[in-house]
Amino acid sequence: MHIILHQPEIPANTGNIGRTCVATGTALHLIEPLGFHLDEKSIRRAGMDYWDQLDVTRYMNFEEFQEKHPGAKIWYATTKAKRLYTEASRLSKKVSKSWLFLI
Repeated sequence: MHIILHQPEIPANTGNIGRTCVATGTALHLIEPLGFHLDEKSIRRAGMDYWDQLDVTRYMNFEEFQEKHPGAKIWYATTKAKRLYTEASRLSKKVSKSWLFLI
């Protein structure tokens, strides 16, 4: 499974999601621009001391993400969706799932 954050703005939210990714072995993809810095000082300040254990990839924009992951099956998580996120479990177990969060 992969978690994709599109232009995240709040370091604490990104940190909590990153911590969950480390605990579950899930890859995290960050699509820029970010609303914060990922330098060592900023990471420590946001309490992201586990960041070095995280499988994280950054992309300059969504187009770069799409180029590097052609044909990716993405489930979008938003409050404006017509279907519930729980419907994703209906996918075949063989299909790799990626969740894109607009936060």
